[in-house]
Amino acid sequence: MPRIILTGDVNLMNVDAPDVPFAGVCAPLHAAEIVFSNLECCLYDPPRSHAVENEGFFASPQIGGEALRYAGIAAVGIANNVNYGDAAITASIARLDALGIAHTGAGANAAAARAPVIVERHGIRYGFLQRSSVYWPTNHEAGANSTGIAVIRAHTAYQVPMHKTRPEIPPMNRPGIPPVIITWADPDYLSAFTDDIAALRTQADIVVASCHWGLHKEVLAYMREIGHAAIDAGADLVIGHGPHYSLPVEVYHRKAIFYGLGSFSFHTGHGGRRHGDWIGMMVRATITDRTIARVSFQFFRHNERNETVLCHLADEAVELADITTRSAAFGTRLLVRDDEVDIAM
Repeated sequence: MPRIILTGDVNLMNVDAPDVPFAGVCAPLHAAEIVFSNLECCLYDPPRSHAVENEGFFASPQIGGEALRYAGIAAVGIANNVNYGDAAITASIARLDALGIAHTGAGANAAAARAPVIVERHGIRYGFLQRSSVYWPTNHEAGANSTGIAVIRAHTAYQVPMHKTRPEIPPMNRPGIPPVIITWADPDYLSAFTDDIAALRTQADIVVASCHWGLHKEVLAYMREIGHAAIDAGADLVIGHGPHYSLPVEVYHRKAIFYGLGSFSFHTGHGGRRHGDWIGMMVRATITDRTIARVSFQFFRHNERNETVLCHLADEAVELADITTRSAAFGTRLLVRDDEVDIAM
């Protein structure tokens, strides 16, 4: 049965050997029909040095590109908060095109950025599209005639807790009571996103929606709103990435939403500070009769050599218990099968 693999953030900044980051996971990646990842860097050589405290990650077009090809990554999403700037995005897309790696989420204008990508394997058409809700407020979102990424704008409000909906919230007669943080997706952007998914549904057998979003380990309301809307519009699976943590899994209408897959390869970290040995999730989806029949994940970590290494579940009892509990809050049951965790659909 065909199997596809989906991963979170891949950042290849400061990688100096293309065979290093994915050496430990090449066997399962090469065995999959398709591997799709969020490429959280531009394959671009800036004209001058780039300060580490500035957002915007640039990887060697030659070495980074060869690393993607070495891993067998067939398609990437490039709508995220570090793919920034006309020159960087344009050069990165050109390098991906030269490598034959399909991409979605950024382009020379909004129409190009919103366009999905379809990859065919053995007569099955796999469709992917990506959006980011985490991006810079100026010159980052693709416009009608300007290069950028495809986005879903989200909003934040701070509400005085008028009702005692949670036991930890004190009554309103207490000075200094903290606000409740409310988030929601902009309806116009969300409608455009669901329109694009519905259109892709008519062209592809399997539709995967990829979303760059989130803050720390919390699943915010706007994330659930977008994930549910994607499924309602026709997506078979939703994957999220951005916070660099493993987040809960929700099953909605018998389809899985992974709110955060963590960093599949992100040795550099932010501001020159390495992310360290954070745990992430590699998703496997098995296809039967042109539908997703089984969805599972396996934990992975990174070692000091910048290699992504799959974990044995027996060594990750604490992490498994944590994500099981947090997923159960959404009514999701996780089933252990050797070193993989099945999502009960």
